Amino acid sequence: MKSYLSLLAIVIFTNMNAQDWANVARFKAENERVIENKAPVKLVFMGNSITEGWKSFDPNFFNSTDYVNRGIGGQTTPQMLVRFKQDVLDLKPKGVVILAGTNDIAENTGPMSIQEIYNQIESMAGLAALNKIEVFLCSLLPVFDYPWKTGLKPVPKILALNEMLMALAVEKDYQYVDYFSEMSDKKNGLKASLGADGVHPNEKGYEIMKKVLVQALGPSFK
Repeated sequence: MKSYLSLLAIVIFTNMNAQDWANVARFKAENERVIENKAPVKLVFMGNSITEGWKSFDPNFFNSTDYVNRGIGGQTTPQMLVRFKQDVLDLKPKGVVILAGTNDIAENTGPMSIQEIYNQIESMAGLAALNKIEVFLCSLLPVFDYPWKTGLKPVPKILALNEMLMALAVEKDYQYVDYFSEMSDKKNGLKASLGADGVHPNEKGYEIMKKVLVQALGPSFK
């Protein structure tokens, strides 16, 4: 019986590892290089495709170990939380920029309540704070509708979650980075001039995001 349970455990672990649901191995080699080089990291950017895409539009922003981009397209907050230790804590940055939650509202990994999304983000921020990493908590970007899953009416959900994140930042003395106010149109969607699909920023959108973020950063992060 014991050998059967051991075998079962190996099969389950192998299957989970093969699937790598949270894409934990995505940055394994890069993280090892950062740690081996012992180069100080100022900021790690944790997020989804919006964070990942920032590198393509503004590569100079991530051209050293000062700012490390750990965005993975399509990810939801539970996936980010699973890889938070490897991709953030182990790099020992001075700060972390957390931009997460829009794919949860889009139900990329299934339906999730606003409270559940908030809980995952709160956990990531709390882990960072416990490790003396300064937290930059970002608002979700505005979205009127998701082109890959229409009809979810995300506006009130995004507004509610942003209010909760702002309150968390005040309560825990995190920095709140308000992208939403600078990028939303009259319908609380993404301004047409800032992104073609209503979700992902274009070059102009990322310029605004950089401006807003830099204003929130202290001198030691610039």
